[in-house]
Amino acid sequence: MTDEQWSQLAPLLPPQRPWTGRPGLDHRTVLNGVLWITRFGSAWRDLPERYGNWKTVRSRFYRWQPQGLWAQLLTRVQERADHAGQVEWNVHMIDRTIVRAHQSAAGAKKGTAMKRSAGHKADSERRAT
Repeated sequence: MTDEQWSQLAPLLPPQRPWTGRPGLDHRTVLNGVLWITRFGSAWRDLPERYGNWKTVRSRFYRWQPQGLWAQLLTRVQERADHAGQVEWNVHMIDRTIVRAHQSAAGAKKGTAMKRSAGHKADSERRAT
């Protein structure tokens, strides 16, 4: 994350907890770790060490989820970009990885039995003696 991007997001995050006891991981490192996970679709345990302990990043991610922080960040970033004229609201995009098609969408006709392959038929005629 660039310094400019961080300067826009930092005020939107909750206050950093005071340093009592063991110092906590700063929000910028955590946010970079979350962005790394979402970009590569990796497991939490595979998070590189430069982003801190994967358990810390994961726990903060899940702590912020019920607080609605991620939705607030998206809304505020969109509002700022819209105010600056950087958003085209008439352009839409759907990620195919989240849209599931029904099995009949693969070209199968409804109500017809599937034909078995010749290999399957030959295999079913064999009998053990």
